[in-house]
Amino acid sequence: MIHSPIKLRHLAAFAEVARHGQFASAAEALSITQPGMSKTIRELETNLGVVLFERGPRGVTLTPAGRTLLRYTAPALRSIDEGIEAVRSEAPETVIRIGALSNVEGGLLPETLLALHRAQPDLRVEVDTGTSAALLTRLRLGELDLVIGRMSEAQEIRDLSFEHLYYEPMIVVVREGHPALDAGSAPTLDAFTHYPWVIPPRGTTLREQVERYWVERSIDPPHAIETLSLPLSQAYVLRSDAAWVTPADTARAAVSSHQMVVIASPVEIRGGSVGFAVNSSQPMSRAARQFCDCLRSTAAEYPGVDWANHLSA
Repeated sequence: MIHSPIKLRHLAAFAEVARHGQFASAAEALSITQPGMSKTIRELETNLGVVLFERGPRGVTLTPAGRTLLRYTAPALRSIDEGIEAVRSEAPETVIRIGALSNVEGGLLPETLLALHRAQPDLRVEVDTGTSAALLTRLRLGELDLVIGRMSEAQEIRDLSFEHLYYEPMIVVVREGHPALDAGSAPTLDAFTHYPWVIPPRGTTLREQVERYWVERSIDPPHAIETLSLPLSQAYVLRSDAAWVTPADTARAAVSSHQMVVIASPVEIRGGSVGFAVNSSQPMSRAARQFCDCLRSTAAEYPGVDWANHLSA
């Protein structure tokens, strides 16, 4: 049982502040005043004897104690909402809620969904995309069943359970027919540093890898686009002379069909860990567990690529 001083309204307010990162937005979502929201959070912190949020000029962030509380509170609140909906509905629909990072959108995830729907064609799957920080926060809030992608380096994965599937390198590609490929000899990376590059946005673990790669090679190419959008990145690179730094699987089809060429060795020696994260304090539905089984099977048989054989050099 919940200790008597702590009420459901305290936990609901806490979850909304964690979701929005601001007291004002959370108060608006719950239709209460901002002073009322602040008072509710102070009461909760006093009753628990801990600080749950670090206050800053741009909003609030969870403390370690706050992350721990959210890990358990958010799934519980979500379960209450689902229980209410189940009572209202005679035949509640089974839905698997997945967060997907960009590196699995074009290969691993669709292959897994095909395998899942061959076995269970009636299952409905909701897939949301975004940064690891945003999706892992939603997982912690109980809004997602799992998050898939390359995220083992992300700080936000702390206090969640992560299962490794395979390693995936980041590569640098350009379109077939790029002018730097017509020099008559194997081009070096330096041949592409004055061309624009398409790279992940700031604040992502992929961007951190790219910047380390540049520092190690003493290069600083101009940035054309900073995005995680695969359709935008691929379309832009195929229509321009830009170079694209991307997880290998996102360019697999274009490289295999000779639309793109790998111009440098992988950005990392081993590559990043691709896997899925779950909130272990949140019970998983049978359908979500079945999806995880399909994901493991698909990843185990996923075709590797010897990227060295695709190098333009």
